[in-house]
Amino acid sequence: MTRYPRDMRGYGAHPPKVEWPNKAKIAVQFVLNYEEGGENCLLHGDAGSEAFLSEIVGAASWEGMRHWNMESIYEYGARAGFWRLHRLFTGAKIPLTIYGVATALARNPEQVNAMLEAEWEIASHGYKWIDYKDFTPEDEAQHIADAIHLHTETTGTRPLGWYTGRCSLNTVDLVCKAGGFAYIADSYADDLPYWHICENQPHLIIPYTLDANDMRFAAIQGFNAGDQFFNYLKDSFDALYREGSEGTPKMLSIGLHCRLVGRPGRIESLRRFIDYIASHDGVWCPRRMDIAAHWHQHHPFDIAAWQARPSGLNKPDFVGRFGAVFEHAPWVAEGVFALELGAAHDSAVGLHNAFCRVFRGAGYDRQLEILRAHPDLAGKLAKAKRLTPHSTDEQTSAGLDALTAAELAQFTDLNGRYQQKFAHPFILAVKGKSKAEILKIFAARLEADPEAEFAEACRQVEKIALLRLKDLV
Repeated sequence: MTRYPRDMRGYGAHPPKVEWPNKAKIAVQFVLNYEEGGENCLLHGDAGSEAFLSEIVGAASWEGMRHWNMESIYEYGARAGFWRLHRLFTGAKIPLTIYGVATALARNPEQVNAMLEAEWEIASHGYKWIDYKDFTPEDEAQHIADAIHLHTETTGTRPLGWYTGRCSLNTVDLVCKAGGFAYIADSYADDLPYWHICENQPHLIIPYTLDANDMRFAAIQGFNAGDQFFNYLKDSFDALYREGSEGTPKMLSIGLHCRLVGRPGRIESLRRFIDYIASHDGVWCPRRMDIAAHWHQHHPFDIAAWQARPSGLNKPDFVGRFGAVFEHAPWVAEGVFALELGAAHDSAVGLHNAFCRVFRGAGYDRQLEILRAHPDLAGKLAKAKRLTPHSTDEQTSAGLDALTAAELAQFTDLNGRYQQKFAHPFILAVKGKSKAEILKIFAARLEADPEAEFAEACRQVEKIALLRLKDLV
């Protein structure tokens, strides 16, 4: 067997019922990335200059050389951009979450002091603002430990939130193993927080954003004017505000950088957006640690549901739980267990798709074997009370255990004629149908040709399987 580690299902069609504080319709969360002084630079012990997120779009790293223009662009963020944003957000009384690169924080004490005085959250943005994709797990784990240590020395408290950004495949689990974090933000997978499991322990993920993010001012085919940034933020807000008004509140993360939106030609678009959301009722502007505290309290991890998820069961438990979904055919469940199951199969609909794949791929003879394993409706097995529990419940739900003499005679006649013509029992997903409806469908399907009726019987077997799975999952 294989298990697919990615979660393509998430909350599906039915996200959790979220009640933000004061019945807010939306949580708008602003992040200011503080990276200036932590970027790639020979002075920082790196092999070359920075090449990412600056006015020099498409820049390349200068190996073994300092890049004066790049360095001065980052310096602008610390010297001017930060203070412009500080005035804007303290004036609007909106608290920020800082994603602080530990080495950048250590090189910018006045800015750190301003963050602390404003009671902004300072989450960790890693040890250095560099790419970790080529790091060994051991070296990256050491950088995580170094980041926590330096962050604590610089700010006075250890970080409770984490976002690497330029992360590796190992980053999230390495941060989980480091421990002590209320949330991790290295994900773009949802509009709501969710739980990630590492070594059988839950860790809260509060997804971040790369679209509602001023980094697109420094990207090819990104924002090239403030009004584009404003309109994108406004549309994002309007869509999520509408969903919140309709009963499914979400979270809008907005990513900012001192050297980007801190420029005069861009900051006014952000100011207009802040004024725009202030004109709406029911808007909550928390720090990410506030969202984490809310989620831990109101949406704790459901260990029982996680342990019972189909994709996490061993083979005996899986077959024991789902072996009767196809009548007297546990081999179908065994075939499903051997597939590449994952989170997408931890719902009745997802698991049903896997069962149907095995059934459809089994071939005519094995499909016929399953059709013949089904009992007649109101037949001899029912009278002898020898139906499977699933079949008993299904026939009882349609009232087939309480037939009049005339109705029983009709079913007996139809069963006999159907078996003689098609060489397998009449199969119908009877839940929700009346006896009269069933008899009408029964009579009509007797007129079908064998090939068409075989296909219809198989479709009904699949419908019955879905109804059974909805009872089990």
